[in-house]
Amino acid sequence: MRIISGFLKGRRIKELKGFHSRPTTDFAKEGLFNILEHSTVIDGALILDLFTGTGNISYEFISRGAKTVFSVDSNYASVKFVKKTSKFLNISNTCHQIVKSDAIKYLNTCELDFNIIFADAPFEYSDYEGLIDTVKTKSKLKANGVLIVEHFKKVDLSNLNGYQKSHMFGNVCFSFFNFE
Repeated sequence: MRIISGFLKGRRIKELKGFHSRPTTDFAKEGLFNILEHSTVIDGALILDLFTGTGNISYEFISRGAKTVFSVDSNYASVKFVKKTSKFLNISNTCHQIVKSDAIKYLNTCELDFNIIFADAPFEYSDYEGLIDTVKTKSKLKANGVLIVEHFKKVDLSNLNGYQKSHMFGNVCFSFFNFE
């Protein structure tokens, strides 16, 4: 895994040994950030990265100028790895907050709202509707904010509340949601 653009461009992130995660491929990540570059302001944004895993997406947002990224995962090994990698990359705690929590519980208790929420749940995850509804009902997006859900290409989220569009990169699909 490598950081594609920004001030950390080219830096590599080691794989988390013994952790069976599915990091977003560089191909899919590059496609996602090309879309965001033309539709969303990342510089100065407040970002929530749910199911952060290795932190791969969080570092890309940080590298591209996000004000603060909140990386949330319920797995202790993942949180430990992201903290270690953040320290290795010399990222300040004010720019990168790392939280061990269940995604839905975090959404229910967090008092912030975000410009971008990125959710990359495990492929076996089944409560996409609950996740999306929680973002909406708890008003977790700022005006013009976007929720991006990464999922397996065979999962169809187009019938869910706030759905805008999807983009596919190999087996990965990014579905975009807005609630205005």
